[in-house]
Amino acid sequence: MTEKAASARRLFLRGMEEAKAGRVHGGIAYLRDAVAADPQGEYRAQLARMLTLVRQDGDAAAVLQDAERALPTDALSRDTMGCVYARLGDHAAALGHFMQAVRMQPHNSEFRYNLAVTLNFLGRADEADAALETLISQAPGHARAHHLLASLRKQDAARNHVDRLARLYPTARDPRDRLLLGYALAKELEDIDRPTEALDTLCAANAEHRQRLDYSFTRDAAIFDQIEGAWPLPVSDADAPADDPIFIIGMPRTGTTLVDRILSSHPAVESAGELQAMPLAVKRAAGTRTPTVLDPATIAAAAGASMADIGVDYLRRASDHRRNSAARFTDKFPGNFLYAGFIARALPAAKIVCLRRHPMDTVLSNFRNLFAVGSRYYDYSYDLLDIAAYYARFDRMIAFWREALPGRVLELHYEELIADQEGQTRRLLDHCGLPWSDACLDFHANAAPVSTPSAAQVRRPIYRDSVARWKRHAQVLEPVRRFFEEAGVALD
Repeated sequence: MTEKAASARRLFLRGMEEAKAGRVHGGIAYLRDAVAADPQGEYRAQLARMLTLVRQDGDAAAVLQDAERALPTDALSRDTMGCVYARLGDHAAALGHFMQAVRMQPHNSEFRYNLAVTLNFLGRADEADAALETLISQAPGHARAHHLLASLRKQDAARNHVDRLARLYPTARDPRDRLLLGYALAKELEDIDRPTEALDTLCAANAEHRQRLDYSFTRDAAIFDQIEGAWPLPVSDADAPADDPIFIIGMPRTGTTLVDRILSSHPAVESAGELQAMPLAVKRAAGTRTPTVLDPATIAAAAGASMADIGVDYLRRASDHRRNSAARFTDKFPGNFLYAGFIARALPAAKIVCLRRHPMDTVLSNFRNLFAVGSRYYDYSYDLLDIAAYYARFDRMIAFWREALPGRVLELHYEELIADQEGQTRRLLDHCGLPWSDACLDFHANAAPVSTPSAAQVRRPIYRDSVARWKRHAQVLEPVRRFFEEAGVALD
């Protein structure tokens, strides 16, 4: 090793230590120097990863392109490149790197898991299944693999993993493993028409996890209150962007992915996925140093910022996740319902579509889906009455936007879309200013990746299985029904 290469290695290792200690910006500086001295793939892969940690996605993408011209020779770096591509929403580009990492280290369970995730996002469920079964044969207790395997398809009586999951779940000791295995078992029990056992399993797994959370709905209520209290936000000036992205908002698990697939099947539209671009643009405009992206202090500070600047910043961030700059794009982060006011002011031409679903089915669906466990945004989702409280406040906020932003937000009901696919699709396209396209009715043929829990469902034509599912569990959900009745939430 030459002295120059040795010096670059020292810079690289120092940068990795800085990042590990939580000083990511310092780590980036050292890695930039390491790359300048010795532009090898390993250094570039880790630099790209760190850049995504500080939300510099455009810079990360540029570093990845440089790394492609001098690919690293070790498995970890190839897996790292795959992870960065996946974070940027380019799952097709990620696939080759994950495959190569597995070829280099076939017994590394994390590399094989990342490969399976990406195969699933790309609609290659059979290959994902095979990768996960291989992983499980090597690491029988790998809870994330079992959880993903359960989600790949609807299980049936002839082909399922219920017996294996029923043996593993009671023996798991790690709390997160127990949660993952509990969700996997509950999902498969539901699939094979054992709904009572499924919900019992889910209630037990969620109750155990909920006990470990320091959560009270008052935390979320304060955010809702501040958003409404900050209205009206300033009107954008003449410099406001003229771009017209389409925001798909609503409670999670209410059909947002389905609508995203319908819209992105249109020849003039692409999906940019679930972006954090608006939350981050608002946070930057606020300039607050609070530890969370969204909190009352951030809302209050951002309310006095330039709305046009927020719009410009949003579009800059979103551009890093787009593939076709000539097409319009969708942003299907459901939580943008909290930012509808900022969207309306910062992007005056943007279209907003809000998914609505029967309150009882919304509660059950949120309870049945395991969101990002480490995200505090979803802490409400492990208790039926917590979800009910969140839904009631969501319902009130959408009524607020209905009055404050007349005509800006199309409320699209999931049940009506299922019952009248063409009629509601026409209504959707009209609101978005798009001409009719028959391709929107064949959304299930859309080959684009899907990186949400609905990946398997939206590759099927419209189906009615999820409508009024709550009635199968009416007795357990009776406290929720009474809560909604007292809160004035309409259930008819």
